[in-house]
Amino acid sequence: MLDYVISKYNFWIYVILMMIGLYAMIGKRNLIKKLIGMNIFQSAVILFYVSISVKAGATVPILSGHSYGHGELIEVAKYLNPLPHVLMLTAIVVSIATTGVALATLILIYRRYNTLEEDEILKIRRDTGV
Repeated sequence: MLDYVISKYNFWIYVILMMIGLYAMIGKRNLIKKLIGMNIFQSAVILFYVSISVKAGATVPILSGHSYGHGELIEVAKYLNPLPHVLMLTAIVVSIATTGVALATLILIYRRYNTLEEDEILKIRRDTGV
């Protein structure tokens, strides 16, 4: 049992990264720290999906120099599934776009309230009625 747990150390690292990111999003009051926590969480999810799509001894699914067809079978088990990698490339692009929009929003919040602390922003909004 212990050998199995140790052999999957990369998954434990991803879980730890996810928990760090989740803690930063929930536990911190600074909006920049929340954004950094969101990025850590997203990175952990991306690393997790890429790691579960890896097979030992497999190769990329490129059939070059072969004339497959006419009843010849391809051994699918020898090839990697490229779909998780492609989806994670899309997730990386979405993550970058989300971070950019969040940073722009944080700049506007700072210009309006002169702080990025969630408690102070809520207090200012409650006091002014805005």
